[in-house]
Amino acid sequence: MLGLIGKKKGMTQIFDQNGTYIPVTVVELGPCVVVQKKTIDRDGYNALQLGYASKRASRMTKPMRGHFEKKSLPLFAHLKEFRIDDVTAFNQGDELCVSGFRVGDMVAVSGFSKGRGFQGVMKRHGKHGGPTAHGSTFHRRPGSIGMRTWPGRVFKNTGLPGHMGDTAVTIKNLQVAAVLPEENAILIRGAIPGCREGLVEIVLSNGCISERPELKKAAGNSSADLAPVAESKADVPATEAATEEQK
Repeated sequence: MLGLIGKKKGMTQIFDQNGTYIPVTVVELGPCVVVQKKTIDRDGYNALQLGYASKRASRMTKPMRGHFEKKSLPLFAHLKEFRIDDVTAFNQGDELCVSGFRVGDMVAVSGFSKGRGFQGVMKRHGKHGGPTAHGSTFHRRPGSIGMRTWPGRVFKNTGLPGHMGDTAVTIKNLQVAAVLPEENAILIRGAIPGCREGLVEIVLSNGCISERPELKKAAGNSSADLAPVAESKADVPATEAATEEQK
């Protein structure tokens, strides 16, 4: 098990043994079911297709219904692929849960950022805007974006008003603060992309995989690397409680 699909439930706080305040995000992770095994011989690569969250047949197309009915599996609303090197340890219909994660594991979380709609340059790009004095004729406008003689055009990638948010984002090197198998939940230090009830994908980092022999065979290219990467701002040291559990 290298990754799972889940939903962001919101943020809360926990305290370590020293009473240090730790902000965490609660994610309802899995259970996910192995819908399909892809192999090099048949598909050109090894991967597991996981299904998450049930869906009514009336809300699904006939081709998708046939995909599940042919395998005698329930209907799932979301499908994700996770590439691995060895699929022999998994069977179609296997249920994967949050117990595969450990406290202290480093993970990459992928999701879609909150949609902000059409926004101006101050909110979208962090520009300063114009003077706020009474004599000013512009306050939140972008200002000059080019000259008439030269360059005679607007340069590419110039920060202008437009649609903001609702884009695929991956944050790497977030630490697992707690695992709650009874509630199919996991607590992750810091914030993750997306709104409440938003779909997220959590994948173990390569460093954690190399330290765990049972996962080395399954190590492969994670689908989390397909989304744009935003560096984590929650680079805080591990709590003593997590360190003791790792020992």
